[in-house]
Amino acid sequence: MSKFSEIINQDKPVLVDFFADWCGPCKMLAPILKEVKDSLGDGVSIIKIDVDKNQPLAAKYQVRGVPTMILFKNGKQVWRQSGVLQRDEIINIINTSN
Repeated sequence: MSKFSEIINQDKPVLVDFFADWCGPCKMLAPILKEVKDSLGDGVSIIKIDVDKNQPLAAKYQVRGVPTMILFKNGKQVWRQSGVLQRDEIINIINTSN
């Protein structure tokens, strides 16, 4: 949990993807997030959290459905959304959070 706190307390935006291996939409989101990372490079950190393996963390952030993306800036949650978004939508959200 403390490592997670370190990660989300960075200056740059950190997009956390709460997912599950059995989740179809999560599999659709994975290549989209790769494109987001390819587009934004070092401007963003994207981490994936398996809700089945990290239940306390999922509970802490009240993740009830997957995929759920939460965007953190300096440790604060600035945006969250459940479901699959397109690359450009995600990039816009990250860019406007700065």
